[in-house]
Amino acid sequence: MNDFDWHRDEITAATPVTKTYKNTQNVRRFLQSMCGARFTFNRAFMAWIKDGKPKTMGEVALEWQRRNQKE
Repeated sequence: MNDFDWHRDEITAATPVTKTYKNTQNVRRFLQSMCGARFTFNRAFMAWIKDGKPKTMGEVALEWQRRNQKE
């Protein structure tokens, strides 16, 4: 089985975050589509994505929304 190509492969909410995960423009486009134009990466969020715990890209989007909800 080939590694997921974070630059080219289609990302969906069900896509698992793998050991080869990278913060690519493809990932940014996916997260902007899920979270809106305000989406940005920050160090704490990037560390959370890559913490080794199983998660999907849908869960990544939900976590960004949770951390960035307007109060």
